[in-house]
Amino acid sequence: MDWIERVAEIRRWSRGGERAPHKPLLLLYALGRFQRHGNRPIPFSAAEVELRKLLKEYGPPRDTSPGYPFHHLTNDGLWLVDTRHGAGSPGPELGRLRDSRAAGHLHPDLARALSEEPGLLGRIARYLLDANFAPSLHTDLCLMAGLDLETAETATDIKKRRDPGFRDRVLMAYEYCCAFCSYDGWLDGTVVGLDAAHVRWWAFDGPDDVANGLCLCAIHHKLFDKGVLGLTAERTIAVSAKFVGRSESSRAMVLSLAGRPAREPQPGLEAVEGEHLTWHHRQVFRAPARTAGTTT
Repeated sequence: MDWIERVAEIRRWSRGGERAPHKPLLLLYALGRFQRHGNRPIPFSAAEVELRKLLKEYGPPRDTSPGYPFHHLTNDGLWLVDTRHGAGSPGPELGRLRDSRAAGHLHPDLARALSEEPGLLGRIARYLLDANFAPSLHTDLCLMAGLDLETAETATDIKKRRDPGFRDRVLMAYEYCCAFCSYDGWLDGTVVGLDAAHVRWWAFDGPDDVANGLCLCAIHHKLFDKGVLGLTAERTIAVSAKFVGRSESSRAMVLSLAGRPAREPQPGLEAVEGEHLTWHHRQVFRAPARTAGTTT
């Protein structure tokens, strides 16, 4: 049985490119638990807290109940839920999951394969990460999910090939300068601390084109992928009103960016396409935006 294919076939709610990584987040959490405790049942009372954190940090801006993936993943042949009344999930409602003392675990066939096939856990985790999240988020997400990817992972042949020239083209387009803060560091003739950020994530069909890229310094890239920063249709920088930064460095590096025009690519090269900006605003940016000029 090809478990990667089974994972790839997980049914997810979808509409107009909206992100719905709820089941992948539960699976990553379950894989982390499997690493530490084997296939012991995971009580919903314990998973609820951790899933809520994962959904808040790495899910879409809209609120989602942790009961949704805990129940609905049972439809994909990877996850089972039992209650004090017997086998079968009582539904996605939090009250029912709590009252029935629901507990979930990986399907025994999947658990057996994870135990018998070295590297399978790492390959599944890597697929879930690549297919659902921006690369800058992978390390922190694994930490929050309790997943030790370094020891679990082996090389995988199921990854889509990224265009290795994307970074060079984007950095050249912006003349090796962060589009948000103008940082332009070099060391011994090599650019350092600058990334080519996908506006529409590669995991969600974002192309490796300059029209979907921004040259950003490492910190602004991370904040852009976390939804702290965004870019309006007018190419001005948006800062989430939910972001809190009290230090002078936070004010200077983040809060003061609100309303500033972002750097444009050099003449003759494409600026970020509006449809990619719209996708990022709806799927990643943590609205509402802070009013320009407010730094406290």
